Formats: sequence, C-alpha cells, structure tokens
Amino acid sequence: MRNHIDATFDFRSDTPPGKDADSHSPTLRSYHKRLWSKSLPSGVVFELDDTTPHAYLHHRSAIGEFFLSSDAVIPSFKKERRISHIIEQMPAEELHAFISTSYTIGGIMIFPGNQIGRKMTINGQRGCHPRIKDRFDLTVECIRRYYRNEPSPLSDTLERYADFFALFGDFRGYVEFFLLQDLVTEDCSAVQFFM
Repeated sequence: MRNHIDATFDFRSDTPPGKDADSHSPTLRSYHKRLWSKSLPSGVVFELDDTTPHAYLHHRSAIGEFFLSSDAVIPSFKKERRISHIIEQMPAEELHAFISTSYTIGGIMIFPGNQIGRKMTINGQRGCHPRIKDRFDLTVECIRRYYRNEPSPLSDTLERYADFFALFGDFRGYVEFFLLQDLVTEDCSAVQFFM
C-alpha cells in the first residue's frame, strides 16, 4: 500500500485550514515525490528529496540542482470577473465536483520553484500572463514551442529554466516523463487545446 496513489484523493482534506494545498498537503508532496522520482530519458534517476530545509522538493546530483514546487493546473476561474456570470449559472454540485477534481493528483503539476534573477517563476508567470491565464494547455503549448525554439508568451520565463527542460531532452521526453500524453497528439507534434 506504501506506493499506492489514490487518484481521487482531495488534497484539501489534509491541508491545514486557510493554507494552500499546493504547498501544505503532506499527501500531495508524498505523491509528487513518488511519481516524479524516476529515470529521466537519459537513464539518470531524478531522485527527489522532501527533507531539504525551505524546499518543497529538491534534487542535487551530477546533473544539477533543482528546487521544485507544486502548482494546480486546473483553474476554477471563480475569481475571474469577466466570466463570473457564467460560473454563477453552474449548478452548485457540478461546480463543487469540478473543484474537487482539480485538487486531485491529475490536476496538479510540479515546476521549478526557485526564482532566478528575482523574476517570476513558471508558476507565477503562467498565472499572471494575460495570454495564458493559468491555462495548462496553453502552458504546455509554450513548452512545446520552447523545445522547438519558437517564441511564446512564456519564452523568457522558460529560458531561465533551460537546465530543467534539458533534463527531458525534447518535448516528447517532457510529455512522457510527466504523463501528459492526453494533452498532445500521438506524435507529440501539437497540443490538444481545451475548447
């Protein structure tokens, strides 16, 4: 049972009141550590440590040092004024079910969590950029373009974390490592946008 991942577990249920599940759910942190401590496309094991002070997850080896943080990738848009009239029309039970699903392991991702040059992290920039608005499909498209040396709204931010993206070799390596196959075409040449 130690390696069991419950894909329906709502991480808010073990998060202290008033805290963010991304950073305070012990189950989420444990799941991230177990899921992403594995072999990279190069064959090197990307072993994550959850005991480094002031770090959510940490890796240090010959391939480099990485500080990782957790981020929800299914936004509820409940604070988005422009669409509040649409959200208000959703039945309460549907909205509750949707938000509960967004707090399960399928709705949360890890990214580098350390600031470089006092600039925004990937998590921060993808949430604040007006052309991305926290949409994970658009974030994955920016990552696809990064690997192809094509511009995107997140180009500068992703470039700051080039050492992280190099771990996966190419876009297919990134997709396969993070189990994102449902978000892309079979040949990894395009993102399947949420429409």
